Amino acid sequence: MPIIWLFYEENGLTIADLFIIQSIYSVTIAIIEIPSGYVADVLGRKNSMIIGTFFGMIGMIVYSYSFGFEGFLIAALCLGIGQSFISGSDTAIMYDSLLQLNRTKDFIKLEGRTISMGNLAEAFAFIIGGLLAEISLRTPFYYQIGIAFIGFVFAISLVEPTMHRLKDGKTKPWKNIKKIIRFSLKENQTLRYYILYSSIIGCGTLTMAWFSQPYFMSVGINSKFYFGLLGAGLNLAVAIPSFYAHKIEEKIKTKTLLILILVLICSCYFAISYTASLWGLLILLLFYITRGVATPVLRDYMNRHIPSEMRATVMSIRSFIIRIIFASTSPFFGYVADVYSLQQAILLSGILFFVLGGITLLFLVSKNVKSY
Repeated sequence: MPIIWLFYEENGLTIADLFIIQSIYSVTIAIIEIPSGYVADVLGRKNSMIIGTFFGMIGMIVYSYSFGFEGFLIAALCLGIGQSFISGSDTAIMYDSLLQLNRTKDFIKLEGRTISMGNLAEAFAFIIGGLLAEISLRTPFYYQIGIAFIGFVFAISLVEPTMHRLKDGKTKPWKNIKKIIRFSLKENQTLRYYILYSSIIGCGTLTMAWFSQPYFMSVGINSKFYFGLLGAGLNLAVAIPSFYAHKIEEKIKTKTLLILILVLICSCYFAISYTASLWGLLILLLFYITRGVATPVLRDYMNRHIPSEMRATVMSIRSFIIRIIFASTSPFFGYVADVYSLQQAILLSGILFFVLGGITLLFLVSKNVKSY
């Protein structure tokens, strides 16, 4: 991640190419996301994560030995399959482990700490990745193969919690998938709007993540080392508030926190689009701080409305929606950035997420969302 855009550029790709590959990556995840979540609910979350980490390792191997658009696309497809099998399963295995221990109230705290630890580790990885890139832009990818292998080993070592199984889960998969989709997006209206709102915010943070490196370059930052250093700083900005997300959730009412998340995310988009200087880095810092709170909080709100036997599938529906939105909008934003300007692309992104998020939030608030 610290040098991915520089790596693409070195191999002859444009911003539009970057977003096309990421769009196809998202479509791959979207296609497999819900079936893979169902596999996790029926065959076990551990097995799903073993499959996911294996494909993640293969994807990094392909990336390491590719030199153009086609090779990067194949790598992205492998990574997309891998991410699909991990997404939803990771949250479900944690929540159901806590459910078995009668400790579900600890989910927000432990999920926040997990995100915090992940971003703290990523912060160090950004610095190391930037330093390795001084050898060559391809060197970090070689090391990433080893990191991916460690993830695969840890997936094998996971302990599967006792979980409720779907009736006829193995014999009538598509019927059950339709039933879960109907329950989460039609029958349970509160859960529906939580899924939609969380998906829009998730897509907003994902899009900004891919804008950040071109933005660094637009304000005159070209050093590989500084790319790594800035990436580390932004990950720390996620890690610290994630660690304390459970305390923030306790002190701020649910409706107020939902509104604050949308306002801060979109305000940062608008501010960055009008700031073509190093001051924009402070705005990015605020954006990532908000992201650090939003992710564990919104997952917690969702999980409280999801039955155990369909948890991984419902969480995968959220990821599916994120990827569909990203896949359908990111090529256009990449085109605008290449043909017009990066600032205009960021501004249009902010407007889109504000409109979609605002409409969904109105419906969510109208459901008399209670404070937890």
